[in-house]
Amino acid sequence: MSREGLGWATIARLGVVQASIGAIVMLATSLLNRVMVVEYHMAAAIPAGLVAWHYAVQLSRPIWGHGSDRGRRRTPWVVGGMAILGIGALLAVDATILHDRWATAATLLSILAFTMIGAGVGASGTSVLALLATGVAPERRAAAAALTWIMMVAGIVVAAGTAGALLDPFSPSRLALVAGGVVACAVALSTLAMIGLERRMPEAAVVTGEAPAPSFAEAVRDTFDDPEARRFTLFIFLSMLAYSMQDLILEPFAGLIFAMTPAQSTSLSGIQHGGVLAGMILCGIGGSAFFGRRPGELRPWIMVGCLASAIALAGLASAAATGSGWPLEANVFLLGMSNGVFAVSAIGAMMGLAGAGDGRSEGIRMGVWGAAQAIAFGLGGLSGALGVDLLRSAIGHDGAAFQIIFGAEATLFLAAAVVAVRVTRRTPSVRLART
Repeated sequence: MSREGLGWATIARLGVVQASIGAIVMLATSLLNRVMVVEYHMAAAIPAGLVAWHYAVQLSRPIWGHGSDRGRRRTPWVVGGMAILGIGALLAVDATILHDRWATAATLLSILAFTMIGAGVGASGTSVLALLATGVAPERRAAAAALTWIMMVAGIVVAAGTAGALLDPFSPSRLALVAGGVVACAVALSTLAMIGLERRMPEAAVVTGEAPAPSFAEAVRDTFDDPEARRFTLFIFLSMLAYSMQDLILEPFAGLIFAMTPAQSTSLSGIQHGGVLAGMILCGIGGSAFFGRRPGELRPWIMVGCLASAIALAGLASAAATGSGWPLEANVFLLGMSNGVFAVSAIGAMMGLAGAGDGRSEGIRMGVWGAAQAIAFGLGGLSGALGVDLLRSAIGHDGAAFQIIFGAEATLFLAAAVVAVRVTRRTPSVRLART
């Protein structure tokens, strides 16, 4: 492989894996969530608890990452993780269908299924990120992060649209067939994308080195002994906590404060996701075009993304007090765009920091940061929704409750920006040739 690192075709192949992961996760955490509550009349707490459990299982990401660091190749971890993820999703569908007849057995099967889903995401996703961290040239990090994450979003959108269309009219057998089709396509595409990928880029992707790989405890200790890696872990936790707190409250906010219908609030989420894609594209192009012209690489983009997200959330806090008349759609688009800029720049910086080690630690570093993200996502959605409920009950005023939560999110983004000042002040160039 040339010193330019992974080519765009190879990066796109890894994006196909990301898209496949997104498609199966959508099936398990979004589609089944709706089916459990609406078609099978389960309490909403059941799918919410299972989704939270799948995030908790992803605390195992450092273990998966360390395993791929110790191996000679990462492809088995990606393909194996996708197989576990796919089987877990199919078991989750089976458990849902069986719930009416054997509730206890179905609940136990659901727990096993979402355990496999969390483990599969951890194994495959961490290894894909480690491959990107190892092989992407510095000037391509932002664009590579944008491309792979846009492909993941595209995978979610395509799978959701296709599955939604094929499920009408709903029946358990149709659900099983549609889920099987989504899983089969995702696993097949990701496997095809990985075939021969590492053989074509041995210098960047194959784990090499004369010294033996450290034990898991040593690898974790080495990661946290690095001040930049330690601060970046804190940054990931704070920023992702802020990022995820509005996930479950934005549509209720639109309905309660702006009297939007379900269709209108759903379109508002579409506006937000459109903003996320726009921000990802902007940062992907801009971050790569202006790389190397100033110290800190992607730090300015991280700062802009965090600060703009805080401003957008402050706007939503004001909207909670103002109500109708506030340009809510524009505000939500700004939030999505700011989140997209922050996400891509943070992922690009993550690649640089993970690839700056000794050549045997990309997986463990990505695993540690993935675990921090999983904790933040699990806590964020729960704390946002629970916080609004408690404040509405205590204060007796919907607008004030949302104001406090949106203000807390804005504060978290500001705190993340402060931490980001001390992170990636210099990002050592990734090793593209090994001796």
